[in-house]
Amino acid sequence: MGTPDFAVPTFHALHRSPYDLKLVVTQPDRPRGRGRRLAPPPVKQAALDLGYDVRQPDKIRDPGFMNLLESIAPDFLVVVAFGRILPSAVLGIPRRGAVNVHASLLPRFRGPAPIQWAILRGEARTGVTTMLMDVGVDTGDILLSAATAIDPEDTAATLHDRLAVMGADLLVETIRGVCSGDVLPRAQNHTQATFAPMLKKEDGRIQWNQPALSIDARIRAMTPWPGAYCFLDNKRYKIHRARPIAGVSISPPGTVVPGFPDELRIATGDGVLSILEIQGESGKRLPVEKFLRGNSITPGATFE
Repeated sequence: MGTPDFAVPTFHALHRSPYDLKLVVTQPDRPRGRGRRLAPPPVKQAALDLGYDVRQPDKIRDPGFMNLLESIAPDFLVVVAFGRILPSAVLGIPRRGAVNVHASLLPRFRGPAPIQWAILRGEARTGVTTMLMDVGVDTGDILLSAATAIDPEDTAATLHDRLAVMGADLLVETIRGVCSGDVLPRAQNHTQATFAPMLKKEDGRIQWNQPALSIDARIRAMTPWPGAYCFLDNKRYKIHRARPIAGVSISPPGTVVPGFPDELRIATGDGVLSILEIQGESGKRLPVEKFLRGNSITPGATFE
């Protein structure tokens, strides 16, 4: 059971594994793009390409769908970014349990946006965890975990892709270990839990009174969605990439400070942020030196 791109590597890993994958379940097709045409979820497309039976129930408790799951009598139910809460009636169907791949080192960053919040909170590392699902939100017993460092230039997009592959490998290892008895569930320490709520568009708004390091983390965490943005003279600018510069600025936060002719440096609450890639209200994403050739932003201007 999975829906977005993050779940596709796990599907492919199961396809390559010695295990018998009986059914693929994903969410219904949704409108996409400017034309708002119905498009299949990435997992559905990957499964159809390989000839799998795919189901897209509107309601998980649909009697026909429940009867189908029960008739398969699976040993495992594998869930990766499916996007819906599964009731206990479904979780109780697989003989060995429902195994979820979650993109954090549980119990930290439970919830729907663990990749983005790990970057946003300035974590030095994150990872993937497999767990036995229960009716809570990412509260089930841990099976295995694998960690990776968060690079200073990692965005949510680059970290997403790395964790998706790690999660696929970990899932196959988990099933192998559960079947052999080498992997046993262990309870989470709920006192150490943190939550990673769904992102909103307004989470991308840059607050220039924050430290440069925090603003850089927000830009990377909000890439590709919802994107980090700010305003200058009532015009919206999207910041795609930046670099914190050590030192103290005496200018108020948000103020453009002097730099080289092809640089855009902005004072923050602590330090200065050098903008590397920027996009105007109706323009393309550009390296800052190209952007400044056609857009004059002088020292003293103030971003909000």
